Amino acid sequence: MARTEETGQAEPHASAFDTVPSTTPPSPGQPAGQPGACMPRWLPRALVLALALIAVFQLAGWAFHQLLGLLVNLLIAFFLALAIEPAVSWMASYGLRRGLAAFLVFFSLVIVTAGFITLLGSMLAGQIIKIVEDFPNYLDSVISWINTHFDTELKRVDVQEGLLRSDWLRDYVQNSATGVLDVSAQVLGGLFQLLTITLFSFYFAADGPRLRRALCSVLPPARQAEVLRAWEIAVDKTGGYIYARGLMALISGIAHYIMLQALGVPYAPVLVVWVGLVSQFIPTIGTYLAGALPMLIAFTVDPWYALWVLVFVVIYQQFENYVLQPKLTAKTVDIHPAVAFGSVIAGTALLGAVGALIAIPAVATLQAFLGAYVKRYDVTDDPRVHGHRSRGSGTGLVTRVRRMRAQQSGERATAGSAEGSS
Repeated sequence: MARTEETGQAEPHASAFDTVPSTTPPSPGQPAGQPGACMPRWLPRALVLALALIAVFQLAGWAFHQLLGLLVNLLIAFFLALAIEPAVSWMASYGLRRGLAAFLVFFSLVIVTAGFITLLGSMLAGQIIKIVEDFPNYLDSVISWINTHFDTELKRVDVQEGLLRSDWLRDYVQNSATGVLDVSAQVLGGLFQLLTITLFSFYFAADGPRLRRALCSVLPPARQAEVLRAWEIAVDKTGGYIYARGLMALISGIAHYIMLQALGVPYAPVLVVWVGLVSQFIPTIGTYLAGALPMLIAFTVDPWYALWVLVFVVIYQQFENYVLQPKLTAKTVDIHPAVAFGSVIAGTALLGAVGALIAIPAVATLQAFLGAYVKRYDVTDDPRVHGHRSRGSGTGLVTRVRRMRAQQSGERATAGSAEGSS
């Protein structure tokens, strides 16, 4: 009876609060006595860590974009130091200090470059003066040719006044005047960049052994041998690439010298040096810059000579691109011509002209380094390896076709004889 009273008293109490006791067990991370779910203790720390990683990533991206120019200059300086490393090591082997050897190499390069620029500048100045002095005669010959072939009555005075009073000439002069500061800033920036590359190249070449020791000091002995081997491969491949470019510049200079001498174009020795160096060591636009100057000089002699120079430059460039350059570059840096061409395209897409210049030695170095760790096997003596199909398979195929045709003709003959007998 007491039990019934207690039950009766409990029911109104439950209906008053209108609650149903929960039968769900507490979660593993939730204390048994607390109602509802609470925030995990690791969640705030994870949020702070994620925000910190995002901030570090943004800061690293900003710093990389700000230092991209310096990194590109360091990359150029490193490959330039690799290119002169054989000469510096050869001089150091005779007891000369590496710093003095590197200085002598760079001083020789500066002297040669300054002499070439001086000769080229004097030649251009003389030719520009000659073009300005002979411009009235050229204009008279052009006007005479137009009047003869088109029955016009043009005069040089009218053409000159029309040019001087034209709107495009006024706009061109104004734009040129406003662009002088931009050109000056670009020239100063280029000189500063050249100075930066030269200084870093000198330090890399002079302190090459010290740099290798510093790099190897943070690596275990097994890795040190691999780093030194990769360094030696990079020196060999970069030197081979420079050798290939120099050889192609020599061949190009000889070919253009013969052509210019045959046409009687003045300053042929300076022009062939210009064509050889610019076309080989300035990627992408070097060919056009190299061919424009001989055309201009040839135009001062005879306008038709400029056309002949243009034709020769185009033909020789095709010969160099498709015959000479792939074979010679692949032979000196030991990579396939298609790989060399593809690496130049990829380097241009990534770093522009700088990437095109260093793409081939970089790919050759990587290929030679990886080739030392890739296991190779002897190729089986199969005619298909050499691109030849086996004689038996070809004969069997022909034989099967002939048998099928013979069988079809036999069936037709049998059917025809059966119809005749019926």
